[in-house]
Amino acid sequence: MIMSKEINILILSAGRRVELVNCFKAARDRLHLKGKVCAADLSDSAPALYFADKHFFLPRIGTQGYIGAVIRLCRENEISLVVPTIDTELEILAQNREKIEEESGAKVLISEFKSVETCCDKIKTAAFFRAHGFALPKVITADMVAAEDYSFPLFIKPFDGSSSINAFKVNNKRELAFFLSYIDHPILQEFVIGTEYTVDCFADFEGNIITVVPRIRLQTRSGEILKGKIDKNEAIIADVKRLVKELGLIGHITVQGILGEDKIFRYIEINPRFGGGAPMSIMAGADSCENLYRLLCGEKLLYHENYADGAVYSRFDSSIRIDTL
Repeated sequence: MIMSKEINILILSAGRRVELVNCFKAARDRLHLKGKVCAADLSDSAPALYFADKHFFLPRIGTQGYIGAVIRLCRENEISLVVPTIDTELEILAQNREKIEEESGAKVLISEFKSVETCCDKIKTAAFFRAHGFALPKVITADMVAAEDYSFPLFIKPFDGSSSINAFKVNNKRELAFFLSYIDHPILQEFVIGTEYTVDCFADFEGNIITVVPRIRLQTRSGEILKGKIDKNEAIIADVKRLVKELGLIGHITVQGILGEDKIFRYIEINPRFGGGAPMSIMAGADSCENLYRLLCGEKLLYHENYADGAVYSRFDSSIRIDTL
């Protein structure tokens, strides 16, 4: 595949997403395309910046001038696609998607605001699951707590949390009282025993599903996967397909859930963005980065399951010297 026009990708809040930057570069080179993989971040010590072809600095997300800075950056560097990577930028990008696209000419890899809003609010996510017949851990309401209509262990987290920050297993009444006072706007659920999964999905810009890849979370750190195993579980694949279609999501989507001992897959959360472990599914053959390049080239993609079932991946840390500080 050779195009005369350059396709420039901008990865926002690049942080430690070195793998993702390299996946985009590898896909571009494999397809023999022209263009740069650019990265932006608030911090000049974000390591992924220094693996990109070009890097930039942006104001803090949500501050005055942030969207304007994104637009200027895209316009000045002829960016073709803007790729968000963290939860805190999703809603503001969804709210401003049309403005960014009209004023910069870049496409933003973000779903409709209503869908993003549902995903970013754990209470709204749980309500969506219930309304559309998807299994989820039982939610323990304030009335149920008052009536002691629950059994331990429980699980507590902020309604707008991410990366497992302030997410805890609750073993007794003393811990419950503490965490209810410690966590702002908590959501309380039953604690489900089973196998934890991350499911990487990719849907084109019209919402047509191209790949669905379940991964068993063998080991995690601070909510991000360290070791994972691809598991082509057809029941999970079928259920997640329905979920993504009913929510109307596009791009790369990261779904978290637990396959219980009763063989029921219960959803935990939906992140309408690249998750930290997405390169595992990409390396297995469900290459969302290549998919995006192909879509930007005007190619029509079809659903496939041509990825390595049973493949195990292990991630590791590395260091880079930064002389700019």
